[in-house]
Amino acid sequence: MSYLVSCSASYDRLTKLEKNSPNSFQEYLLDEYKIKAIYEAEEMHDWNSAKFYSEKALRSIDSEDIYPEKTSYWKLPKESISELETAYESLLLIYEDAKLVDPYNLAKSIVSLDCWFEQQEEVWQTWDIEKCKSDFLNSMHKIYNRIVENNKDNKINLKLNKKDKATVVTKNKNDEILQIIYFDFDKSELSKTSIETIKTFINKNRNEINEYLIIGHTDTKGTKEYNKNLSIERAKFVKNLLLEYEIENSKVKIFGSGEESLAIDTADEIKHPANRRVEIKKSN
Repeated sequence: MSYLVSCSASYDRLTKLEKNSPNSFQEYLLDEYKIKAIYEAEEMHDWNSAKFYSEKALRSIDSEDIYPEKTSYWKLPKESISELETAYESLLLIYEDAKLVDPYNLAKSIVSLDCWFEQQEEVWQTWDIEKCKSDFLNSMHKIYNRIVENNKDNKINLKLNKKDKATVVTKNKNDEILQIIYFDFDKSELSKTSIETIKTFINKNRNEINEYLIIGHTDTKGTKEYNKNLSIERAKFVKNLLLEYEIENSKVKIFGSGEESLAIDTADEIKHPANRRVEIKKSN
């Protein structure tokens, strides 16, 4: 009985908070956790989960340092632990940067990862597992893009600060990056979410691109030789997807850049999820 009272107390307090349009990291967290809490209480009648989301929502009011729960908090199937630990580690790696450049998607990724953990523990609602996982990956990929964009902007500003005059160098249109797809650490396969992204990209650009150039990249963790081979495998994986979607083999070229063209500059032996990627360009 006391447990149900505790569930009800945190949920009631949360739902009685004044509704505002969120515009800060803490407010985004509060809003996203509140959505989850209401869904679990009103739709699923799962008061255990509603209590969990309610308490994390309320905690976000007083603290900016809100993280997803660690894998040890949950009773997870053994076969899912490695993937979830990789996801957790990737989020921690970009946490501070994301708080500055994309607080909304950071909040979204934190709540979605908690959701992925929670649904994976319950294990029977496979559609909810995939939804939470997809939301997490989508928000993380948006963060990676924002971090890369911010890194490029900072480099430009640094150059402008060093000189009174700046020379604008324009790239050949064929060198334009049309699509970036991110990979998990040490992986050359993509998630369903990323595969759907490529499918959407192909359907949108099928009649606009005559030849594709697929460039694989890695972070600096591992030897240069290993990363060179891994980047080629990533490029091959994406190429095979294009072939599956009826792009002719003669129209697709691949290249493995290894760790030589980092999106985010790091020292050697550093994991960074924004560097683990494949870029799709128009081939010259």
